[in-house]
Amino acid sequence: MVNELNQSVEPRGDTAESSSAPILVTGSSGHVGANLVRRLIRDGVRVRVLLRRDFRNEALEGLDVERVYGDIRDLDSTRQAVAGCQTIYHCAAKISTIDGNLVHKREVFECNVLGTRNVLQAARETDAGRVVVTGSFSAVGYDLDDPSAPSDETMQFYPMERTMPYERSKVLVEHECLKAVALGQDVVIATCCAVVGGADYLPSRLGTTLCKYTSGKVRAYVDGGFAFVAARDIVEGHVLCMRKGRTGHKYIFASEYKTISDILDLYEEVSGIPRPRRRIPTPIMYVFSEVASFYLSRFHPNFQQRFTPGAIRLLKKRRHANIDKAKQELGYQPTSIRDAVHEAYAFHHARGSITNPRAKLPVASLESTDEIRTKDGKQTP
Repeated sequence: MVNELNQSVEPRGDTAESSSAPILVTGSSGHVGANLVRRLIRDGVRVRVLLRRDFRNEALEGLDVERVYGDIRDLDSTRQAVAGCQTIYHCAAKISTIDGNLVHKREVFECNVLGTRNVLQAARETDAGRVVVTGSFSAVGYDLDDPSAPSDETMQFYPMERTMPYERSKVLVEHECLKAVALGQDVVIATCCAVVGGADYLPSRLGTTLCKYTSGKVRAYVDGGFAFVAARDIVEGHVLCMRKGRTGHKYIFASEYKTISDILDLYEEVSGIPRPRRRIPTPIMYVFSEVASFYLSRFHPNFQQRFTPGAIRLLKKRRHANIDKAKQELGYQPTSIRDAVHEAYAFHHARGSITNPRAKLPVASLESTDEIRTKDGKQTP
């Protein structure tokens, strides 16, 4: 779970971003938040982060940020974190592709929905300015007759089929944003696809899969595809939303559509480890994942599941993203997923998470992952 707060924004002389007041970023230990904090520090912005004392906060070690401790599920501590800030990036979320047990479902709801409500309320009460909220592409609708057709911001989420608690929670997050806008608040939604890139400390599901792949633990795959976004691109999208986004609007940010087979080709390219050739038919894998997920969610709830029923359903739809609105209104220009995979590999290799001695050295440098270490061991963006 990513329940922290950080700051940063593109500094411009004609906006509040030039103020000396800090910018708050929630979810700073997560993949999006960690990359966003580094970008904002490079831009010369004062950053404040809200951290949970019982959480892994390695992503913030050595960074010049203001730290406060609390939890977005608690309104009082959220108020204290927000007080005195000029703007907010709300990236914190409980990300999950499992149905889970009742405890898990409640945690997803409280972190994502109630946490967003608290951040928005605290921002209103303290006059904290614009809030950019990280949305999810899984909360964007699609063509029911052709799910692979590109989805844009106008398409409504379809609730009549089986969906994951995370998907439903992110729809409710958007509702909280629109309710806040109706109260006169300045809120913009930056819709995120599957993120690939460096500064992946927790790590993400894709980062974990990359590390397991290089260790030879990925022996087969299920085909399908999804819209992926480079970490640097989704960070740029957040900054563009803060600078140029229209209040009450959401913008989809993606880099490229890739199949799982495409991703495995890239993993082979960066690591030199041959990719698995065995493809498990989707219907067979789906049945297996249903049984496995049911058992693990109830008897081993902390076990990280790889191919869950929810993930397979998403991959089976082969969803593409229409990013025309972000391009036309914000000037968004996506980069490549190939470069993002190289950056991810360089990051995990530098951390010692690539343990196979046969794996290649990274082509991407540490500098390209925005993880430059000084002589004293501290990180600078």
